[in-house]
Amino acid sequence: MRRKDREIMNLKEIVTIIKKCDVCSLALFDEEYPYIVPLNFGVNFVENKITLYFHGAKAGKKLELIKKNNKVGFEMNCSHKLLLGEKDCNSTMEYESVCGNGIVEILNESEKREALTYLMKQYSDKEKFEFDENAVNAVSVFKLEVSEIHGKAHIGNR
Repeated sequence: MRRKDREIMNLKEIVTIIKKCDVCSLALFDEEYPYIVPLNFGVNFVENKITLYFHGAKAGKKLELIKKNNKVGFEMNCSHKLLLGEKDCNSTMEYESVCGNGIVEILNESEKREALTYLMKQYSDKEKFEFDENAVNAVSVFKLEVSEIHGKAHIGNR
């Protein structure tokens, strides 16, 4: 990373950023170009291991690409604020971002509820969730075991 002063290496700080984000873009291998899709997500952080969870349709391009190659990249960002300089070329942007890669797998029916709970916790303060059986059966749920992760931030005097 060129700007080492903006690099975040502490996993707890990285997870704090992740919890502020509301969209994670997943990059999948496609034929000629990468296929990038923005997704709602959930996170679990246990014993210095980060796992991300996603949901989607039971059919479609995302699912097909994961089945062909389950190595993925991801990116999320938040805390955007324009800081205007005296001259326009001296302006900058505050931000926090996380990028990484890992292996994604499609979860079986018995694993879906726990994963969907992590998704709901990303967007809600509730602790317990009740899921409609038909809704759970209608979606695919994916788990991304993070292999590599990097955080970066430019906030005020950080």
